[in-house]
Amino acid sequence: MQWYCAFTWYPGTTREQVAQRTVELHDAGSNHPERIRGWYNLAGGGSGFLLVETESPQELTAFLQPYMDLMSFDVRAVYPLNYQEEIEHLREASKKQVVKQRA
Repeated sequence: MQWYCAFTWYPGTTREQVAQRTVELHDAGSNHPERIRGWYNLAGGGSGFLLVETESPQELTAFLQPYMDLMSFDVRAVYPLNYQEEIEHLREASKKQVVKQRA
């Protein structure tokens, strides 16, 4: 399963705290970089999102919990789409809508 994990640092959380926690967990082997498909920060700092792949929601929770005293998470399951295939599905759906409108 893939997960979109938006994060926002709590007021008062410092860059040093986040850096220390991240490095500690990395050095302990707890960050599982092989699960992180993308890591993005938003301009201005203090927020961003991760794309994470795990086998279960429980694994994702265990992955995020060590950071939950520093930041909040908004988590959503996501799945990839193939652009060309999706355009064809949308084309078919739009044709059906036109037929319904004419009836």
